[in-house]
Amino acid sequence: MDEKFNVFMETVDERFRNFVSQINEYLTGNDCKCDIKTQKSGYVVSYVLNSNKRTLATFVSRKTGMKLRIYAEHIQEYQSFLDTLPEKVKKEIKKASVCKRLINPDDCNPKCIMGYTFVLDGEPYQKCRYMAFQPTLSEENNPYIKQFFEKELQAGAAYK
Repeated sequence: MDEKFNVFMETVDERFRNFVSQINEYLTGNDCKCDIKTQKSGYVVSYVLNSNKRTLATFVSRKTGMKLRIYAEHIQEYQSFLDTLPEKVKKEIKKASVCKRLINPDDCNPKCIMGYTFVLDGEPYQKCRYMAFQPTLSEENNPYIKQFFEKELQAGAAYK
């Protein structure tokens, strides 16, 4: 494993190191390149799909704990999965920022990639791609995070 990744792993809560390692192996084993940068808040570890150079996921450190930002480009293909998420995750998704570009394209930076339109618990949402799917690592959330990636990669493979 890369030295930078090992240093990053030392900053991960001990309870979640095994899970973070599993996600790293899963994503790098599915055509993703791991990119590690340091920021004021800690390490930012991103996974970029080699096939289209789009970021699939990013570990971000927050005061509330480590989060995993998921870029769900194909959410329309499996949005019913969102209804199976734990209530805490659903609550985070529902309170995430709306995508200004989806509502009014002139309200946001024109270089910003638009967010996502999806249905959760029967309600339609238009959320910012950087805030929509950002679950906190926890014993309850981790199995769903892995399923999220499986569904995203499966849906993306259909477009290759």
